[in-house]
Amino acid sequence: MAPAFAAAPSFSVCGVRIPTACRFEAQSTVPTPMFMRNRVAAKTRSAAPWSLKAGLWDSLRSGTETVEPPPAPLEIEEPLPQELVLLERTLPDGSTEQILFSSAGDVDIYDLQALCDKVGWPRRPLSKIAASLRNSYLVATLHSIIRSSGTEREEKKQLIGMARATSDHAFNATIWDVLVDPSYQGQGLGKALMEKVIRTLLQRDINNITLFADNKVVDFYKNLGFEVDPQGIKGMFWYPRF
Repeated sequence: MAPAFAAAPSFSVCGVRIPTACRFEAQSTVPTPMFMRNRVAAKTRSAAPWSLKAGLWDSLRSGTETVEPPPAPLEIEEPLPQELVLLERTLPDGSTEQILFSSAGDVDIYDLQALCDKVGWPRRPLSKIAASLRNSYLVATLHSIIRSSGTEREEKKQLIGMARATSDHAFNATIWDVLVDPSYQGQGLGKALMEKVIRTLLQRDINNITLFADNKVVDFYKNLGFEVDPQGIKGMFWYPRF
């Protein structure tokens, strides 16, 4: 998916090509910017006005304080991370498997690098992977948890999907790096991951959601509520000229 779904060697996850903007190497083609139409009216946010205590110039000449800073903004408590089971099934050997969605950002960078290898993404420095996760507004994951049927009830947890979003924490968010393990593609998990990410952003009052999609998967994102160039919005890209 794009900006999203990356892919096996052909850069496709769940049959969807990863958008150029989200691959980790320079590309010559420009992906299509897509925007999610706001379904909730944005709340009016206005800055608290500063109160003048005296005429500006008179105050400067007299050396008195002219401006009273506004009170410190109230901290808005973010919703607690979500964790829920998307799928539960019994495997042929009798063990059970759960597919767990989480918005807690619990990602091991080595596990993520292994997942990127599986979908054919080029390798990136681990320090940059860690920085991208640390500086993201939202990091959502899919984990497979397999519990054996034996008396010891061993548990195996594996990262099989991830998506992240950057944001200004107020109005806007852009979804990046959506990927699903190729062995779990074709089961609707990519769509479920995207829907959960969008819902999480909306719950945090982030209504302007964007991503970058390959032209071949525009219809897929339209089904999720995204539109190409709504109301004349134009996406622009800067490229080095050297």
